[in-house]
Amino acid sequence: MITIVALILWFCVTSYAVLGGADMLSVYVRQTLVQLVTPDEMRGRVAAVSSVFIGASNELGEFESGVVARLLGPVGAAIFGGVGAVIVTGVWARLFPDLRRADRLE
Repeated sequence: MITIVALILWFCVTSYAVLGGADMLSVYVRQTLVQLVTPDEMRGRVAAVSSVFIGASNELGEFESGVVARLLGPVGAAIFGGVGAVIVTGVWARLFPDLRRADRLE
């Protein structure tokens, strides 16, 4: 008989696999857009800056998550991160309405 702990474990493992795949898909889309949209003479520099910022954002994000978890606890940190993500998405949509309405690369 499967216990509730085993069910939760399999649910978490499956969720991590799906989220990891979605993250990889977003990486491919971002890198492809950088290659397609950037002018030829700037492509190398833009790709380098993009890589540096993406790499640094992971390290800074881990630091920020640790500090917030220390101050608010793990549940508070998760809520803070989710609310923050929704706020940033709304602000970005307001600041860049053309980006929000874009449906093709032409």
